[in-house]
Amino acid sequence: MGGDIFVIIIIALFGVFFAYPLVYAINNAFKPLNEIFLFPPKLFVRQPTMGNFQDLFVIMSRSWVSFSRYIFNTVFITAAGTFGLILFASMGAFAVSKYAFPGGRQFTSLVIITLMFSGYVTAIPNYLVMAKLGWIDSYLSVIVPAFAMPMGFFLLKQFIDTVPNELIDSAKVDGAVEFVIFRKIVLPMIKPAWLTVMIFSVQALWNTRASNFIYSEQLKTLPYALGQILIGGVARTGVGAAVTLFMMIVPLVLFIVSQSKVVQTMAHSGIKE
Repeated sequence: MGGDIFVIIIIALFGVFFAYPLVYAINNAFKPLNEIFLFPPKLFVRQPTMGNFQDLFVIMSRSWVSFSRYIFNTVFITAAGTFGLILFASMGAFAVSKYAFPGGRQFTSLVIITLMFSGYVTAIPNYLVMAKLGWIDSYLSVIVPAFAMPMGFFLLKQFIDTVPNELIDSAKVDGAVEFVIFRKIVLPMIKPAWLTVMIFSVQALWNTRASNFIYSEQLKTLPYALGQILIGGVARTGVGAAVTLFMMIVPLVLFIVSQSKVVQTMAHSGIKE
């Protein structure tokens, strides 16, 4: 009994510790400038205002590229990149996990090695490849590299390894072709994995500026446009707080919704032989 109470207290303390930045960011977005610059800073807003958001939309409305265009670019890149990652990574992981072919183990080892390199290390090679393909200043320069997230492939492969080979063999005996096995048996069983990969991918693509690959203002992403607003300096500190909350909303909502589905799926995905 005492041990359970101690564990609950520790979990509660960690929960408060990790929730503090989120609560602070939400409150900061509704603070007037005098509260934002208050020292020592206060966690909760005393005189909430929508002025920061009003200023944000006024500034964006004066841009010669519409605010909706920036939103479309980011949503399209995020959706296409995430869909492609889940599709190609899961298909590749299925092939490597369940079928023996020359170079399969070496390919998996190579993917694991790439987990050690950050995006800054591969930025120049990525740019050279995109330039060679003629994809600079296009959506493809951001979407296609997103298909090759090593963490997505690794996580999906680890889950597919747990799928019983007997289940796949039984489907083959019943006459199911490879793609049907992949779509109707493997994908539903690894739902926790691809939901998790989806969260990681959306978080990365939703916040990408893509300024190294996209130069046309019509194709620029929402984070880039909002980042330009913050160049205004101290006077736009309140707008910056609104920008921070605005960029947090989509990944946060997606995580909350997907988290419940992941827990539910993991609780009911066991197979009894």
